[in-house]
Amino acid sequence: MPTSQGVEAFGKLAEQGVHLRVLTNAMEATDVLAVHAGYAKYRVPLLEQGVELYELRRNSDSERPREKAGPFGSSGSSLHAKTFAVDGERVFVGSFNFDPRSAQLNTELGFVIESAALAQAMSQAFDHSVPHYAYQLELDDKHEIAWLEQGPDGVIRHTSEPSTSFWKRTYLRLLSILPIEPLL
Repeated sequence: MPTSQGVEAFGKLAEQGVHLRVLTNAMEATDVLAVHAGYAKYRVPLLEQGVELYELRRNSDSERPREKAGPFGSSGSSLHAKTFAVDGERVFVGSFNFDPRSAQLNTELGFVIESAALAQAMSQAFDHSVPHYAYQLELDDKHEIAWLEQGPDGVIRHTSEPSTSFWKRTYLRLLSILPIEPLL
């Protein structure tokens, strides 16, 4: 979850010409709806700052059995590792969450790998794979989010959280107004 300070930092990087692309879980693929609610309110500001946002779609082939799912199900596919390439020269791989709570309390870790070949391979894999497995988010003329999905016959444009019910979206909105961000 980026926090307002993270959005500001990403904006400054974008102003300097840094190309920022973020892949996270779509609502349909998240296992923790409260975390998605915390992230969701930062999507518009991130897009306004020039950050490219992608949200991983659910992988229906690997859905877990219903009895193991939470109250709103489980996607069978979600991201946990935090992985990124920097300047085509180094890669970070870890489970550390880049938010204030994790910086103070978390005992997870990450590795920085100095490898131009790995950084470039990771960027190429992102370019090749992400359009097939994730929605790309964009703002429309009214500054509302649209989710773009690459389909076999072209781009499919969604105007609400794809593959989710009215009730799940309502629950997400309720979660987003609770003062739980410091706990996420």
